[in-house]
Amino acid sequence: MKIDESTVAVITGAASGIGRALALCLIDEGASIAIADINQTGLSETAQMISARHHEPNKVSIHVVDVSNQESLANFVTEVVAAHGSANLLINNAGVALAGTIEELSIEDIEWLMAINFWGVVYGVKHFLPLLRRQNSAHIVNISSVFGLIAPPGHSAYVASKFAVRGFTETLKHELSGSTIRVSVVHPGGVKTNIVRDARCGAGANISTLAEEIRRFEKATPTTPSQAAERIVRGILHNEERILIGYDARIIDLIQRWLPVRYWRLFEPLLMKMTQ
Repeated sequence: MKIDESTVAVITGAASGIGRALALCLIDEGASIAIADINQTGLSETAQMISARHHEPNKVSIHVVDVSNQESLANFVTEVVAAHGSANLLINNAGVALAGTIEELSIEDIEWLMAINFWGVVYGVKHFLPLLRRQNSAHIVNISSVFGLIAPPGHSAYVASKFAVRGFTETLKHELSGSTIRVSVVHPGGVKTNIVRDARCGAGANISTLAEEIRRFEKATPTTPSQAAERIVRGILHNEERILIGYDARIIDLIQRWLPVRYWRLFEPLLMKMTQ
């Protein structure tokens, strides 16, 4: 789809990271934007950054939304219509991380993460889809991860959520084939955001596990949020159904295709060497 003054983009998880960068990128393209997050302070900072670059307050609306809560999502749709009249680009970006092995995570830990990473996407799609159906051209973008392509140990809940987002999005794409709505799934590699630094530690996990995850993540993240956002916007403009972000994502994708069962035997020593 094209992005211009007629575009109304909805972005969840816009208080920081890729979501914030997408807001800045899309406003630069001329779009109106509805930015949402549960973090009101971060959301206000994003709005201030937008205001410093663009002095058109009517093009930006701010919404405190809990994507894990279906009622909150339903209210969000009503707020977007009131602020902008419509929406034709939905980017389900909100997400969290959780450290710990399957044995170390509690059921409540896993439910918390799935409610945000997976059900947040489902609620976003279900509640915005009727609105998107009414547009001449619309696009849904769901953010998965390279951990929606591979399954490293110690990330079971996050991996499960991102594989679920991938599968949900691919099915949605097939079901909307031939309609006016395009669908994309995004698989970012390492992006310099706060997702790991802000991660929860599983109920039975050692806090040192999370500290080591943060150290490794910060050594193996070659892409900035701005670069990720620019890649996503380029993918939207070209109607790409599958958007890989970063050379690391492209390499991971290729190796997983070549060695679908044994890829971790190759990845693990490489990762250890990269993050020493």
